[in-house]
Amino acid sequence: MSATEQHLKEELGYRQPTAQKSEVRHSTAQKSEVRLSRWARLKEDIGCVLQRDPAARSRLEVIFTYPGVHALLVHRLAHGLWRRQWPFSARLLAYFARIWTGVDIHPGAVIGRRFFIDHGAGVVIGETAEVGDDVTLYHGVTLGGTSWRTGKRHPTLGNGVVVGAGAKVLGPLTIGDHSKVGANSVVIKDVAPRRTVVGIPAKAVRSARTSASDNPYGIDLDHHFIPDPVATAMSCLMERIQQLETALGVEQQESFERRRCGACDGSTLCRHTAEEGATAQQQTREQE
Repeated sequence: MSATEQHLKEELGYRQPTAQKSEVRHSTAQKSEVRLSRWARLKEDIGCVLQRDPAARSRLEVIFTYPGVHALLVHRLAHGLWRRQWPFSARLLAYFARIWTGVDIHPGAVIGRRFFIDHGAGVVIGETAEVGDDVTLYHGVTLGGTSWRTGKRHPTLGNGVVVGAGAKVLGPLTIGDHSKVGANSVVIKDVAPRRTVVGIPAKAVRSARTSASDNPYGIDLDHHFIPDPVATAMSCLMERIQQLETALGVEQQESFERRRCGACDGSTLCRHTAEEGATAQQQTREQE
């Protein structure tokens, strides 16, 4: 490199791409990466869509109408430029892909095989993010950083991970193999393998479970089995109250009769009749 080129890079604030720094990132995706021809990798990327999306009817439909596939194909080209130390060309290619598809993948991100972005709108994947094989992301997912420092600052997703719509996975954490992140959850801590996490901040609510509808590739897409931790806690509290009333010798119906609030429509919980609830609401309106 000439002295002039070095001076220009210093003046423009050029930084070496993170992926090319001396510290090597040994990710799940890099460990499992197999050198495939571009055509074989393209067939895998298209084939995984047909396996996981029942709305996909043909390879031709996937090739021409799936923005997640388009974004992934462009990213593989941009990532190659990034590894060859062409950061501007890589970023420019990624920028056009974002305009075209609505998916923002930094060219420095390491993406494994058979990666599927369903719908694609609003997905953001940061520079140092690492994604394993057979991972599925739904729309609105962010794999973001929590620091302005260089180096590893984005999450690592293991193999077979499913991240629900609108979920945010923030920081240099690790999500274990075959784990699931519920929709609109915010993950800020590591997740053990084969766990389901939901909430803000996300908490583990289910350990390993055998799905009745696992596809042949071992990817569990049964989002409707994600539990509600708030409803579970309320159910436990109501059961505990009933046990305490029984221990005190207070009959449940008698206790409710003594404390009629009449201010809500929860007749099924308080065991008030619908007529009593309507009468209480009418009295409240008259007092106002």
